[in-house]
Amino acid sequence: MRAVAVRAFKAEAELIQVPKPEPGEGEVLVKIAYAALNPFDWKAADGALAGRVPHVFPLVIGSDFAGRVDVVGPGDSRFRVGDAVFGQATRPPVGTGTYAEYVVMPQDAAISFVPDGLPLETAAMLPTAGMSAAQVLDAARVGAGQSLLLIGAAGGVGTFLTQLAAARGVQVLAAVRGDEHGRMSALGAAATIDTTSRDLPSAVREACPDGVDALADLVSADASSFAANAALVHAGGRALTTRGVASEARLPAGVEGIDFQQRPSAALLDTLAAAAADGSLTAPVDAELPLERAPDALAQSRAGGARGKTVFVL
Repeated sequence: MRAVAVRAFKAEAELIQVPKPEPGEGEVLVKIAYAALNPFDWKAADGALAGRVPHVFPLVIGSDFAGRVDVVGPGDSRFRVGDAVFGQATRPPVGTGTYAEYVVMPQDAAISFVPDGLPLETAAMLPTAGMSAAQVLDAARVGAGQSLLLIGAAGGVGTFLTQLAAARGVQVLAAVRGDEHGRMSALGAAATIDTTSRDLPSAVREACPDGVDALADLVSADASSFAANAALVHAGGRALTTRGVASEARLPAGVEGIDFQQRPSAALLDTLAAAAADGSLTAPVDAELPLERAPDALAQSRAGGARGKTVFVL
């Protein structure tokens, strides 16, 4: 089957032929219709999990997918051939990813049914970014009438998080790079801060003179940058990072640091799919590309500046 893979950590991604997988007991083989790009895809290909979990090479990249069940493995199964499904393929070993024509999924993993009326393309964009956004919002413990400073609001996680937070009555201050005011306002942001033209601390203090209730930093890869953003949170607030740097950061007194880790589940996929199906959650598309364009898209993702989700059509 066709797949986009790397032959070694940090090698160039390329379109190659690999053997078609076969499902074992309790597994299903899914013929992929769409696969969505997430920044962690290229990080894993660079060796982000090296030494922690097994890997196989060529390492097929990707985790998010939507498609139809092609084969049901031995044993009882809640799935049937032809079922429209979507999910997140993250079981070890790393390298059995979704930038491919087929993927094998355990039926008890993060895989579920695509609701009637929800396009497969939309479903493919929900798993990693959607589940992260929902769980970030819960981990930050921010609710109606409170404020959330969101760093990196224009990407996949950020666009979902903005919508989910606004629906909860949270005042979202969306920090972005470039003119995204119209798009972020449409998603529910109370204020959009273009950090290329405005000083972030001044803009935040203008909106929330006493500081924000919570920070969700999806961007800062070093402890000092994260700590600088956390300085905009008032005492008693929470500062959350998806980059694993909170434990190293010197945070202001009274500000709780949170290193976020996603916990994928089929139940959460169902919740997100229902919201997308009824229109209360939208999945903004940045680009829709054929699989052979995946190496270029990965390079663009490394450079940053995503505006929604990139999806590959198989």
